[in-house]
Amino acid sequence: MPLVALPRLLLEPLVRAALTEDLGRAGDITTDAIIPAEMTTSAVLASRQTGVVAGLDLARLAFELMDPKISFVVEKPDGSRVAPGDVIARVSGPARGMLSAERVALNFLSRLSGIATATRLLVDAVAGTKARIACTRKTTPTFRSIEKYAVRAGGGSNHRFGLDDAVLIKDNHVAVAGGVAPAIRAARAYVGHLVKIEVEVDTLAQLDEALAVGVDAVLLDNMSLDDLRAAVVKIAGRATAEASGRINAQTAGPIAATGVDLISAGWLTHSAPILDIGLDHG
Repeated sequence: MPLVALPRLLLEPLVRAALTEDLGRAGDITTDAIIPAEMTTSAVLASRQTGVVAGLDLARLAFELMDPKISFVVEKPDGSRVAPGDVIARVSGPARGMLSAERVALNFLSRLSGIATATRLLVDAVAGTKARIACTRKTTPTFRSIEKYAVRAGGGSNHRFGLDDAVLIKDNHVAVAGGVAPAIRAARAYVGHLVKIEVEVDTLAQLDEALAVGVDAVLLDNMSLDDLRAAVVKIAGRATAEASGRINAQTAGPIAATGVDLISAGWLTHSAPILDIGLDHG
């Protein structure tokens, strides 16, 4: 599926807030003291590591909001694989604006490219299976839309965007409700007919309980490979089978081979290392 850019309306408040935080009360006193107002320059955004690009619209906005005269030309669009030394974008125009926006632009671009890179690592690990890689709600506060976009740029899928997207009955819901079946029944009675219901199960016995009541998706949490295979057989296409827990580049392939439909990993958005990208002048 083609990668669809996020609307500027969603991105601009995030970039404005980041620039405002960085400029503080007096602006960029270093740049303003050293660089003449009329000076222009050019530079490239270049990757220093192998990875996948995401976040170029945010980087562009950082420069544009600092000075609309700055030109930003993309060489490697979001979703592109890059190697060390690859030019991702070319930037030119008023030097003061470029230097003042540099850190904010790189923060967004490096962070989101890191998420896209980590996602692609897992997507590649499950290639040849039907399993899709998905993120979770373990995102940086206020950054959820852009971090989930980065997952899509890396070839992954998105789980819920918020608590109102769908019902996801977790272990604590089950504990308080008195069991899997009572929790599912209560959810079914509460939500509309278009709202899907997923329940987290830790054992095959809990899975049997969920399937007996009827559910749209089952989150198979921290199950062994043998239990995952058995769970897929039990589910037999009656619900979406999602695996989670201990997901990394080494475990994703064997987990996908059990026949699950989805593999979710929270670390994609909360712990992915950045992709090292620099702004090089000259």
